[in-house]
Amino acid sequence: MLEEHAKVVQFVSLAGQVTGRKKLQKMVYIAKKMQFPFQEKYQFHIYGPYSEELTLRIEELCNMGFLSEEKEDKGSYVQYRYAVTDEGTSFSSMLSKQCDKLPTVIELMNDKSARFLELVSTLLYFDELSKEERIEKVHVVKGKLNFTEEEMSDAFEFIAQLEQQSIN
Repeated sequence: MLEEHAKVVQFVSLAGQVTGRKKLQKMVYIAKKMQFPFQEKYQFHIYGPYSEELTLRIEELCNMGFLSEEKEDKGSYVQYRYAVTDEGTSFSSMLSKQCDKLPTVIELMNDKSARFLELVSTLLYFDELSKEERIEKVHVVKGKLNFTEEEMSDAFEFIAQLEQQSIN
């Protein structure tokens, strides 16, 4: 059980910091879809794939002092920023080793916006469908976000880039 907690701490550590709860959710989901060993269960939610398990795990890690959660008031909303504490660094060292490709994948994802990662994770969630069906599905379930053809194209290119880093 604690090994899964340590994986999340290691993930945030490799990112340096992650800004946004939604972004962290999407990053872990995408890494899982790229065959990295994350065990959290996901279901489709308002903002795409969401794991209640991951939310609880992050909350526990903050309560244990392994992750820090900074809240920043942005006026109409609050943004959260996650980073690893010194205690968290010691805790995550209990993992035997990380996959060599994970830091690259995390860096690629952390450079993207939460909106873009929401699109990518939604496309990956429906990966059993054809490309055209996935695009159509995104327009149905994410219609209010008005994703452009260019954004769709960029998302598929990004998925291909990540798949080159996949551990399978």
